[in-house]
Order: sequence, then C-alpha cells, then structure tokens
Amino acid sequence: MVDLSDLLADLADESAQLDALVSPLPPAGWARPTPAPGWSVAHQIAHLAWTDHVALLAATDAAAFYETVTTAPDPARLVDDGAEQFLAPPPELLARWRAGRAALGDALAAVPAGEKLPWYGTRMSATSMATARIMETWAHGEDVADTLGVVRPATDRLRHIAHLGVRTLGHGFAAHGREVPTVPVRVELAAPSGDTWSWGPADAADRVTGPAQDFCLLVTQRRHRADLALVATGPVADEWLDIAQAFAGPPGAGREAGAGATVAGSEVRA
Repeated sequence: MVDLSDLLADLADESAQLDALVSPLPPAGWARPTPAPGWSVAHQIAHLAWTDHVALLAATDAAAFYETVTTAPDPARLVDDGAEQFLAPPPELLARWRAGRAALGDALAAVPAGEKLPWYGTRMSATSMATARIMETWAHGEDVADTLGVVRPATDRLRHIAHLGVRTLGHGFAAHGREVPTVPVRVELAAPSGDTWSWGPADAADRVTGPAQDFCLLVTQRRHRADLALVATGPVADEWLDIAQAFAGPPGAGREAGAGATVAGSEVRA
C-alpha cells in the first residue's frame, strides 16, 4: 500500500520536471504542435491545469464537480473544451497550472482515509486520484518532450503508472467491447533503478515482461507496441498489449507503429 504523502511528493516532482521543460519556452515554443492533433504545448499544459481543477472540485465540492458534467454543452468534447477553457498567455497559464496543482495536493492530503471521490464514470480514493494525476502528468509530459525533442530520464515514479496500467487490464478490454478475461496475467518489469517490479501470480501462463518505461508508454498509448521491447506470452497477454489503456473513457486510437516520438502519431488526448 503506497502512502498518500509519498504519492503526492512524486506528483509534485513529476509536475516540476515538466514545469522545467515548459517554463523557459518562448511564446513560439508554447504554440508548437504536439502528437495530439490540434493540440499545442499550451493545450497540453491547459489540459493538465483543467484536470487538476476538476479533480480539486471532486476533492472539495462534489456538487460543483457534478455540475461540470451536467452543464457540459457536448460531453464528447469535455476534454477538448476544458483545455480550450484554460488556455491563456504562457505566463498566466503557467501560474494557473502551478497554483492549481498545489491546491490539489493540499486538498488530496486532507481527504479522510477511506473516502471515495467522484470522478467520470467512477469513484476513487485520494491515493487513486493522486496516482491518476501522476499518470496524466507523465503522459502529457511525454507529448511535450517528444515535441521538443527531449529524452527525459526514466525514474522510479514510473511504478505508479505501471501499477495503474496493470490494474486497468479489464478496462482496456471493456473499453474495446471485448470480454474481460478471468485468467491471471503475470507482469514483470525492469525498473529504472535496476529492480524488478512484478504483479500477478508467479505461475501464471500469460505473462508480460520488459522495461517499465516501455510498459508505461504502452498503457498511456504514447507508443505502439511494435516500437517497444515488451514480450507477451499467452493469448490474453498478447491481446492486452494491443488494447491496454490506463486512462478512463472510450478507447484511444494510440500511435501508429513506427511513429515513435514524432508528432505524426494518432490521437492521444487521454
């Protein structure tokens, strides 16, 4: 069981790493297109600021959170509209994102143990919300890094994203309209620190092995499996790697094989 304070510290560190990438950018850098069609670097940060805002509402004012859902002009465009709503000149956007993520950290730290927060189509604990925020910050940070041609060092914060990726195996199948498998899958990943992270029964016939960073890129749909050093053994594991999705909502289109880190990839607005 991961301690909430440790999760929030890792979320702050993940946010700071991305902040360091975007804060020195000139206005033209904020306007550069990213792998998400129609989204600039500014859209990526605006999306994170908006998502932090609605997560803050979920943690502090459930009625206000639900109002964001019931009053949305087009629920299918909720994510895009949220990013557009939070767009602003870079200094203002940066200040808004910084203030919002700090407020969210404080709010999550104050959530009573065992309390479930409302979210889109589900409810989650403060630890799950913090884990989801780490995943989103890292994934959208990857989009920004790809755009800027920066290779970010892998850290053991990836464990949170990998854990979420494993836990959402069933969601990936369900989101694609497929029967959720009942057989167990063993996942063994090589951590950046050199450790091995594992989930599932050691004797499971279906297995996924490879670098933790590659697994995180897969489950956030930032790379196609053909471009990653992941090995699937067994039919369920093999099918899972085609449809894995750690984020909520309908199935994402992911990236095309060979697209790599270029901005020519498919829709990745998770």
